[in-house]
Amino acid sequence: MAIEITVPRLGWSMDEGTFGEWLKVDGEFVEPGEPIFTLESEKSVQEVESVDGGFLRLCPDGPQEGDTVTVGTLIGFLLEENEDMPVASGVATAPPAAPAAVSPAMCAEVEQEERSTSPNHKEPGNRTLAISPRAARLARQLGIDWSGIKGSGKTGRIRERDIVAVSQSKSATSSSGRNGSVRSVIAKRMLHSAQNTAAVTLTLRADATNLVSLRQQFKASGSHPVPAYHDILMKLTGLALRRHPNLNCLSSDDGIIQPDGIHIGLAVDTETGLLVPVITNADGSSLSDLATRTARLIERARQRKCSAAELTGGTFTITNLGAFGIDAFTPIINAPQTAILGIGAIRREATVLDDDRIVARDQLTLSLTFDHQVVDGAPAAAFLQTLCQAIENPSAWLIA
Repeated sequence: MAIEITVPRLGWSMDEGTFGEWLKVDGEFVEPGEPIFTLESEKSVQEVESVDGGFLRLCPDGPQEGDTVTVGTLIGFLLEENEDMPVASGVATAPPAAPAAVSPAMCAEVEQEERSTSPNHKEPGNRTLAISPRAARLARQLGIDWSGIKGSGKTGRIRERDIVAVSQSKSATSSSGRNGSVRSVIAKRMLHSAQNTAAVTLTLRADATNLVSLRQQFKASGSHPVPAYHDILMKLTGLALRRHPNLNCLSSDDGIIQPDGIHIGLAVDTETGLLVPVITNADGSSLSDLATRTARLIERARQRKCSAAELTGGTFTITNLGAFGIDAFTPIINAPQTAILGIGAIRREATVLDDDRIVARDQLTLSLTFDHQVVDGAPAAAFLQTLCQAIENPSAWLIA
């Protein structure tokens, strides 16, 4: 019995994605659990695994590398040996008379059109293209000689990614269109948040002297990994959210949802745009665990390797612009979350103490944006005040 292969939904808001490449060739047997193609969602590239087993047959007019595909689109089948490929509605299948005779080394019929437009291809005995039309077009645009490039395609064909890899200009990467698609997603989400939340931002300065001292102690002790400031602040934020769970809520059409756990997203700046990988159960994790997990997720985000699961499920977000020298700003809520915390630069400043002495202290500005439809100003201010207390005496909070 034929099993349909369709474009899956990789994230809760995903309606369409960008097809990458087939990892198996037409006619090849697929084991359950094997990855069969790659798919780019809004912010991640993921290998899609087969749930079932069978012989792979590709729809002749199925997607090519870089094509936009809608969730649910039929792109192939898994068949039993000698089983004919069914004719799907709206899809020109035209299966060959003997599907079992198709060699795994042969390309799918979907390449027939490309064969007529490709600037170069191998002899009919081996129907694999030397270079795809998309890759050839990009090579012409960038002035790259592709004749000596070793292709990464399953049959040695040069793909668009190979052209990008040999280009020394970052503009070559953006010309593939991925930056634009990510930027479009970010723009839509920012606009949705601005239109559907009653955003209010509160700022408060915290004495971060003990926070700075604590991190210096970690560095001096030789512990590995050394927690970054965002790791310590994430842990303290998680502990503060325990006391103020109304800031750890999600908005939905059915009302306010109180999630099971505190899962904090960390905004990461990448070449293709802002990504927010999520640290699950941040309040219950040790600093060492947080440091390991955040470093891994930040690296994966910058390499565009985060899975959909790593980019979803957040209940609160932290964004840090302190490294850019920014003190206070107005972060935008990552809907459907209720609040987002902005972290500013830590600055050494002259401070007047209660006994009128003037001393040098490290000061940190926090910017909390929250949805006034969900939380009133007083509870939001109370959360920010609790977090400041934790920052001013972090050791006591971390060993409690």
